[in-house]
Amino acid sequence: MDKQRQYERVFNHFDEDGDGRISALELQNCIGSLIGAPMSMAECVAAVEMMDSDGDGLVSMEEFVRMVEGGGEEERVKELKEAFKMYEMDEGCGFIHPKSLKRMLSRLGESRSLGDCRNMIARFDLNGDGVLCFDEFKIMMSSSS
Repeated sequence: MDKQRQYERVFNHFDEDGDGRISALELQNCIGSLIGAPMSMAECVAAVEMMDSDGDGLVSMEEFVRMVEGGGEEERVKELKEAFKMYEMDEGCGFIHPKSLKRMLSRLGESRSLGDCRNMIARFDLNGDGVLCFDEFKIMMSSSS
């Protein structure tokens, strides 16, 4: 089986409703069934945002292949920076604080306590300062994709 057909097969597995696009919910459902541990909706939304180059909130076959092949690393970093900005408390501060994470998760429809947000940050807070810098955010996003 050629590579393109393999990509299509995997893509179609994620695309539950067959509309040619993968939504955050479809990603969450598929990842949960594949690895047996669910990703949070916020993680799925962020993953879709990272892959979504046309800004429609969904992942097309083309975007999926680009992500799988690892092409466009520069573009991926740019997209991650955009996602990171959404979570910053004060635009341009360079950090995601527990309060800003809580606020963004609420906007995404996922209510979490401040303590939950501190714990989520602590998992990827490599220097122990209680906030996520961009490099720590990149690590978090690559571990959830």
